[in-house]
Amino acid sequence: MAKQNTSVQPFGMKDKVGYMFGDFANDFTFLLSSMFMMKFYTDVMEIPASVVGTLMMAARFADAVTDVTMGQLVDRSRPTGDGKFKPWIKRMCGPVAISSFLIYQSAFVNMPYGFRVGWMVVTYLLWGSVFYTAINIPYGSMASAISSEPEDRAQLSTWRNIGATLAGLVIGAGTPLFAYVTVNGNTVLSGFRMTVIAGIFSVFAVICYLLCFNLVRERVRIEANNRRMDTGRLLKNLGTNRALLGIIVSAILLLLAQLGMQGISGYVFPNYYGSAGAQSMSSIVSSAAILILCAPFAAKLAARYGKKELSAVSCLFGAVVYIICLIVRPKSAYVYVLFYTLAFVGIGFFNTVIWAMITDVIDDAEVRNGVREDGTIYAVYSFARKVGQALSSGMVGGLLSLIGYTQATAFDPDVTKGIFEISCIIPTIGFVAVSLALIFLYPLNKKQVEQNAEELARRREEGTKIQ
Repeated sequence: MAKQNTSVQPFGMKDKVGYMFGDFANDFTFLLSSMFMMKFYTDVMEIPASVVGTLMMAARFADAVTDVTMGQLVDRSRPTGDGKFKPWIKRMCGPVAISSFLIYQSAFVNMPYGFRVGWMVVTYLLWGSVFYTAINIPYGSMASAISSEPEDRAQLSTWRNIGATLAGLVIGAGTPLFAYVTVNGNTVLSGFRMTVIAGIFSVFAVICYLLCFNLVRERVRIEANNRRMDTGRLLKNLGTNRALLGIIVSAILLLLAQLGMQGISGYVFPNYYGSAGAQSMSSIVSSAAILILCAPFAAKLAARYGKKELSAVSCLFGAVVYIICLIVRPKSAYVYVLFYTLAFVGIGFFNTVIWAMITDVIDDAEVRNGVREDGTIYAVYSFARKVGQALSSGMVGGLLSLIGYTQATAFDPDVTKGIFEISCIIPTIGFVAVSLALIFLYPLNKKQVEQNAEELARRREEGTKIQ
């Protein structure tokens, strides 16, 4: 049973800013991988896109084990003076940063092909399946322990998305400006510069993780779950948890759309439009739009209309934007940036409230089962996100191979035309699918979320009286 700890300072701005830094830290390695790893290995290390995409997909089979194992480990850990979840952030910030840096070692470009592939496989698995899992699951689970109030959690979700947006601004806008060089009139990725950038981002990640650790306070004491792990019961609970299934499907589809959109941007801007500057501008403008439009209004709109309702409508808006873009086929890279930004705002509202939706799912499971399993549920959700990440990478890699993209054909007109079409079609299909999943699969509308919060508050009050 979770108990509110009133001996620490009330929930406030320090918690929100600290939680923001946690996702800022995560995305220094996560977004770098999502946006530039495939480009680095196809264009610098000369490994086919299909091989890189296959690795990203295959690694998720390892995550099926490591994510749930980490979730169980977190659930079974005892609270310390720093809390139940925070200690993991301090322990794992160094390993996740170092393993991310090791992925981008351009010094090995002249090594045998087998060595390059082996290095890619080992470093990517260490980063994504081991160390990123070990820090991301306790970080995400921690939201339930910072406050028990739904409104506070919605604010944490908003500030987490602000952290992700700022990281996207730094990585998406800064990296193209420094990582690309002009060779024979073409815009190409510099391997050495990517290595330096990865090292700098790893240092920043550690700093941000430590800021998160020092600013956030856990107020809800969540005791260790000492139940013997019953895999059959766990699978049954998860399999019959419609809220969890709904958010998992929605998250996978969202990441297929969003990361496919971001991944292909590394090709559509330098190859189709010949402008790394426009790629940088797309990150600046879209991030600014998220901060100006989504961050201030998402929590308010969600409180009024419901998180589910807001997310479904905003994703449909994003789909409409890309349909228009595909029809118009803008000749200017900066007109394309406008379409990209509008679509990004469409999914921005969902991204802003999605972390609060996870705590809603955790609450719903506790109401139904009487057991609090923050770590396990968040681990299953985290695994689903990684599946979406992997499928998007595999999808982008597969589609690039299908249209004939190689280092030699990177600027062929037929290939670049295919790149543009992929950049519109992927998010259009993805955004529509997300909306349908939220509408028909995810059951936690505004009324149900409020009822669950009231029921858990009643149970906590009764538990306090008994003691």
